[in-house]
Amino acid sequence: MFCLRWACRWNAPVPPSVSHLANGQLRKKSPLLVMPLTESRSEPKTPANMPSLRQLEFAFRTVAASLWDASRFTQRSGYKASDLEREARQLLCSLGAKRIATELRVEWNSRLKTAAGRADHRQKLISLNPRLVEHPAEIDRTLRHELAHILAQFRAGRRRISPHGSEWQQACRDLGIAGERRCHTLPFPAQRYVPRFIYRCPNCRRDFPRVRKIKRTVACLACCRAHNGGEFDVRFRLKPLTA
Repeated sequence: MFCLRWACRWNAPVPPSVSHLANGQLRKKSPLLVMPLTESRSEPKTPANMPSLRQLEFAFRTVAASLWDASRFTQRSGYKASDLEREARQLLCSLGAKRIATELRVEWNSRLKTAAGRADHRQKLISLNPRLVEHPAEIDRTLRHELAHILAQFRAGRRRISPHGSEWQQACRDLGIAGERRCHTLPFPAQRYVPRFIYRCPNCRRDFPRVRKIKRTVACLACCRAHNGGEFDVRFRLKPLTA
């Protein structure tokens, strides 16, 4: 069990305070109670009026259950992330990317639903969908697919590149998966959302539908590459069409 500071103060005995009356006699005051944040002073402390604590306990149980399932998954499937991580590091070293090979991490992420994998070049992290164990032949290919993203960005340095552009395609060829497609064809259940926001490039007039509102300054990559060497140009900043 975990312990919060205010919970400890609640359970700890509070000695009564003492004051002097006008005639010199002592008067004891009732002890001050530290009330929980979700409880009023007019109500007694019962489980019925403490929904926040029950929700907090449920949240911790949910997180603990997900972590427990993730640990059991590697034992049941036989596909250890450490073995895949070792293979990916060896591939990077063979292609001259030894500097990031030591930082690379590979994990099974049960939060992935429709995506077979995900690559984060900033964190040097590759996440794989546990449902890939239903298609063993696709595990190595997916690992190399995501590794190509990290390798392509490593070669490009700080220059912005297209996620599945020529740099990524060259990395795929170097990793032995020439002709790799950007999307998989595995029978994972797809959940689609209707885009609520549409952004348009003022130069090429191309529309970019998005489910969520873009909270940062984004420009059209195609126009930036064609007219400004791939660097950000405010002239091609996307403008919203719908609110």
